Amino acid sequence: MVRSKYEEGRKRLVEHLRRQGVSEGVLTAMMQVKRHLFVPPYLSDQAYADYPLPIGEGQTISAPHMVAMMCDYLELKKGEKVLEIGAGSGYHAAVIAEMIGNEGHVYSVERIPWLVKFSKENLQRAGYKNVTAIPGDGTLGLPEHAPYDKISVTCAAPDVPPPLLEQLKTGGKMVIPIGKYRQVLYLVEKRNGVERERKCDVVFVPLLGRYGFKTK
Repeated sequence: MVRSKYEEGRKRLVEHLRRQGVSEGVLTAMMQVKRHLFVPPYLSDQAYADYPLPIGEGQTISAPHMVAMMCDYLELKKGEKVLEIGAGSGYHAAVIAEMIGNEGHVYSVERIPWLVKFSKENLQRAGYKNVTAIPGDGTLGLPEHAPYDKISVTCAAPDVPPPLLEQLKTGGKMVIPIGKYRQVLYLVEKRNGVERERKCDVVFVPLLGRYGFKTK
């Protein structure tokens, strides 16, 4: 059966991530998310492989281990309000949605109109009602729903966009890739000041917009 094939793929992926040290909370969420619903149909057989997949026009769905790492760094909790920059296919938002539960909410800002539509359709098909995908310049955040407990940026920026820092709660956390040719994933914590912790080298598509990289 097709269903059992995907379920087995999810189980193998989760076991693979467990061996990498991913937390049980993140693993439980990833076991619930049907990743095959968030990739183009012709790639569904690769949905549970641990590498990025193209979703069209130079955009990708991140490798599962990267989604897992970013969620772990944020230490997501039930009932939190999360801002995501870069909806992509909606998969990353779905994992966050599982972790924060129905009492929480994910607001995902996406610059590319067709990706807003694509992510909305995928999330709806997968049954997620606590995610809202919104078109816009992600570098400006989404002030109408601020402040946010956590912010997840899924595109590489030149630096932390000031509006995102402003919209993060005191005590909140943000994960963001920074850099153009050599990118580093940072965990940013907003306390009395701002603390940055370098995590690992990464490769993401560029964040475009007012406080991002400029389009040609």
